[in-house]
Amino acid sequence: MKLTVFGATGGIGREIVRQGLEAGHAVTAVVRDPARLGVSGDLLEVFRADLSDPDAVRAAVAGRDAVLSGLGARSRKDAGVAARLTRTVIDAMEAEGARRLLVVSAGPVGPAPGGDTALDRAVRGIVSALLKDVYADLLEMEAELARSATDWTVVRPPRLQNKPSTGAYRMVVGGFPLKGRFIARADVAHAMLAMAGDPGVVKQGVGLAY
Repeated sequence: MKLTVFGATGGIGREIVRQGLEAGHAVTAVVRDPARLGVSGDLLEVFRADLSDPDAVRAAVAGRDAVLSGLGARSRKDAGVAARLTRTVIDAMEAEGARRLLVVSAGPVGPAPGGDTALDRAVRGIVSALLKDVYADLLEMEAELARSATDWTVVRPPRLQNKPSTGAYRMVVGGFPLKGRFIARADVAHAMLAMAGDPGVVKQGVGLAY
């Protein structure tokens, strides 16, 4: 497939680029600073662009089979980044007629898993309160996707870890894995690449966890 990756220098984005190239995909990595990418390959195109302007990224999404985004706030002070930058990506895709879009959100933004305990709900409430602005940003991002003409999928992981991919994670379409606490960024990337060609997850939120 021909893939475009936004947020390609972040933890998940870099893994999408690396694993995509290993799988034989042609990957366009959209970055502000190419020196931070740290990935190379014959099928890699590094596309430098300012994401404040959708016209600047139209060429990066034109003719692609799927667009995968790891864009999002790195801390509470960055709240607002996910919705704003994803809107830019959506505008560029709609202008070019590109359809398939996968983005990263967060587990607490989606529905609670069925069968969770009082402790689970308490922990979820504390985390949601601490990261209220970040999750509000992600909720707005998901609303932007729902209003768009794209064939979107929202991936909702729990706490992220910097560990190797295992390929052994749980996935719940429209929900979240019970007692799901962690997942490696590499496995989020693995799941997103697998879902890129899966029509069963179009216009769905997908919970991921070990």
